[in-house]
Amino acid sequence: MSAGNDTRLSGFYRLDVAQRLKMLEDRGLLSGDTARRLARGDYVLRTAQADHMIENVIGVFGLPLAIAPNFLVNGRHRLVPMVIEEPSVIAGVCGAARLAHAAGGFRVHASESLLCGQIQLVDVADPDAAIRRLREHDGELLRLANVMQPKLLARGGGVREIEYYRYRLPDGRHTVVLHVLVDTRDAMGANLVNTICEGIAPRVETLSGARAVLKILSNLADRSMMTARVTLPLHSLAAPGFDATAVRDGIVTATAFADTDPYRAATHNKGIMNGIDAVAIATGNDWRAIEAGAHAYAARGGAYRSLTQWTAAADGSLQGELQIPLKMGIVGGSLQSNPAVALGLEISGVSSALELAQLTAAVGLAQNFAALRALVTHGIQKGHMSLHARSVAAAAGTPAELFDRVVNGLVESGEIKTWKADELIAACRTPRAQDPAVTGTDAGGAIGTACGKVILLGEHAAVYDKHVLALPLAQAVTARVRESDAASRVSVPDWGVEQPRAAGRPARGAAAALDVILRELGLSQRHFDVLVRARIPAAMGLGASAAVAVAMIRGIDRLLGLGLDNRDVDRLAFECEKLAHGTPSGIDNNIATYGEAVLFTRGTASRTRPIELAEAPPLVIACSGERGMTRDQVAGVRARYEKNRVMYDTLFSEIDELSLAGAVALRDRDYDALGAMMNVCHGFLNAIEVSTPTLEAMIDIARRHGAVGAKLTGAGGGGSIVALCPGTADDVAAALQQAGYAIIRLSPA
Repeated sequence: MSAGNDTRLSGFYRLDVAQRLKMLEDRGLLSGDTARRLARGDYVLRTAQADHMIENVIGVFGLPLAIAPNFLVNGRHRLVPMVIEEPSVIAGVCGAARLAHAAGGFRVHASESLLCGQIQLVDVADPDAAIRRLREHDGELLRLANVMQPKLLARGGGVREIEYYRYRLPDGRHTVVLHVLVDTRDAMGANLVNTICEGIAPRVETLSGARAVLKILSNLADRSMMTARVTLPLHSLAAPGFDATAVRDGIVTATAFADTDPYRAATHNKGIMNGIDAVAIATGNDWRAIEAGAHAYAARGGAYRSLTQWTAAADGSLQGELQIPLKMGIVGGSLQSNPAVALGLEISGVSSALELAQLTAAVGLAQNFAALRALVTHGIQKGHMSLHARSVAAAAGTPAELFDRVVNGLVESGEIKTWKADELIAACRTPRAQDPAVTGTDAGGAIGTACGKVILLGEHAAVYDKHVLALPLAQAVTARVRESDAASRVSVPDWGVEQPRAAGRPARGAAAALDVILRELGLSQRHFDVLVRARIPAAMGLGASAAVAVAMIRGIDRLLGLGLDNRDVDRLAFECEKLAHGTPSGIDNNIATYGEAVLFTRGTASRTRPIELAEAPPLVIACSGERGMTRDQVAGVRARYEKNRVMYDTLFSEIDELSLAGAVALRDRDYDALGAMMNVCHGFLNAIEVSTPTLEAMIDIARRHGAVGAKLTGAGGGGSIVALCPGTADDVAAALQQAGYAIIRLSPA
C-alpha cells in the first residue's frame, strides 16, 4: 500500500502507538481496517495457529514489529516492516533512508532470480562419461522437471537450466553434482526445488549409472544476486564534532578494514544482516537461509570479506554498494499460517518477490551506512543510549504519562538502570506543591531559576550598541543553594562539572562566577554548596553561563532573604558575564533575569521594553556539538573590526536594521518575513567569519526540510542554530536529529 504515497514521516518516533497508527491511516499508508486490527492485536499469532506450524508448541514468543519510513527504492516510496528486538537498528535505518531519499534514494538491480537445487551422485565409475550422458538428455530432464510443477510453469516459472560439476571428495572418491536452476517466481521456493530434485533423481540415476544421494536446494542463492547502490552528497555526512570529509573518509577506511580482516568483516556483515533479517522475519521469509547464503558469498574467494563497498567519488560524495544473494518470496504456506506475514507484505507495498528482495537489499545497505557512520563518529554506544533507556523505563513499569520524562532523566543521569528509573518515577510523582522549583526552598536550601536565550537577530552587532532580537528559553537552569561549613562548591552534573573552592587556588567557570557574586554581595567570608541542574548545554550559544549566574544569585537571595530586585540580579549577572565573555553585550544576563522577549541594546538595557507575543514562534533549536567560546569569538570579531572599521560598521548597521524590522515581524507573526531576515542576518554573520562548516551544514538541512529562516544563534564558532519553521517544525527537527544533531526541547517562555 505504501508504494504510491510519500513515506517520509516526520516525528514518527515521538508518537505513541495509537498516534502512529492514526498517522499511517491518515496518510493512506494503512487501511482503516488494518490500523484497527493492529490496535486490537488481531495480527498476533495465536497458540492454536502456532501448534500447526512446528512441533511441541507450548505458547507464542513475541518480538516488536516496527516500520522504517523514508525509503525511496528504484523511484518508489516504501514503508519497510521490520521485526527486531535490538535497539538502534530502526533509528539507524530511518536516518540513513532519510539522507538517501534527499539524494535520490536507492537503486537496486537484479540480473536474474533463480534458486539452485542440487542432486549429488556417488558411486560414479566414469564421471566424465556420466556427465556426457546427462548432457545428451538435458532437454528430457528439463521437460520432466517442469511437468512436475505445472502450476509453477503456468505462472511463468520453472526450471531454466541444469549445470553439471565434478568434484573429488577428501577420501579420493569422485562425485558428480547437478545444479537445477529454478525460477520460483514469487515463492521462496525451497519446497518446489526439493520436489523437483527428488522427482527427477530416479531418471538421473538411470542415465548416469550412479546413485543419487542428496537431493536438496542450496541456500547459496548466487543466481539471485541483488546489487544495491546509493550516493550520498558530502554535505549530508557531517555529524556533531565531525566534518563531512572526516566522516566519509572514516567510512571508506572502515570498509577497507572489513575487506581485509575477517574478524572485523564478521561484525560489519552482521550489521548489514540486522536490517535484512528484520525485513525477512516481518515478511515470513527464511532469514536463516538468507544469512547462510550471505556469509557463504562473503567467503567465496577463500577469505571472508565485506559484503559492501564504500568509496569516495570524484565530486566528493560517498558511494555505497551492496552485493548479496537474496531469494525471497511473497507467497507460500507462511502466509496462510501466520497473519502477521500478510500484514508485513501489505505494509511493504511490494507486488512481487523481486521487489521485496530489492527493498530488503536497500535496507541492508542503509543499515550498514548507519552503523559505520556511528562507529567513525561518536561510537556505537551513544546511539544505543536513549533506546536502551526506553527499554529500561519500560522494564521499570513507567506510566505512559511519565515515560518521556523518565527516559530523558535516565539519559541525562548516565545511570541507565531500573533503580534509577524507579527513583525518577517517584520524583515525577512528587506533589507539585512540594516541588522545590515551585516553592523556592527545600530542606536546608533555596532554589533559584533562570532562563536561557536564543537570539533571532543581532549577534555581535549588539557588542557595538546595535539592536539584538532575542527570546528566553524558560526554566533552563535551576540552582539549589545551601550554606556550608566547608569551602564553597559548585556542581553542574549535567555538564560533568564539579568545582570545589580551595584556598589559594584561582576559581574558574561557575565557581569563579560564585566568587564574583559573593564578593559583590559582601559575603566572601561565607561558604555555600551549590547544585546546578541545566537543561541547556554549555558553550552552545544559549546563554548558559548567564543563566547559571542568575540562578545562583536568586538561590542565595532566597536563602538569605536579601530582597534583591531584578535590576540587582541583572547587574550582578553582568559582572559574572565579564568573566565568560570579556566584553559582553548584556543580552544574556538580561534575558536570564527578566525572561521576556526583547529588542535590546547595550545603551538602553535598563529601560528595554519587552515584546508582547501572541504565541510562541515555531522554532527549532539544534546544537552542533562543537563548543563555541563567546570570549574567543568576540575577540576575533574585535580584531577584524579594528582592521576594517568601515566595512564592519556597515555590516553592523545592516544587522541593526534587520533586528528592528524583525521585532515587528515577530510581533505580527509574519514568519515568512522574519525568516527571510534571519537568512540575511546569517549571511552577514558568515561574512564576519563566525560560522563554521558544521553550522552551515545544519542550516542547509533545516532550510531543505521546510525552515523559512535558519541561522546560527549566539557567538558562533560552533554552538547552535535556530530555525523558524511554521508548519514544518517536526520535519526540520527530525531531519536534524537524524543527521546526528541534538535538539533543544525547551519552549520560548
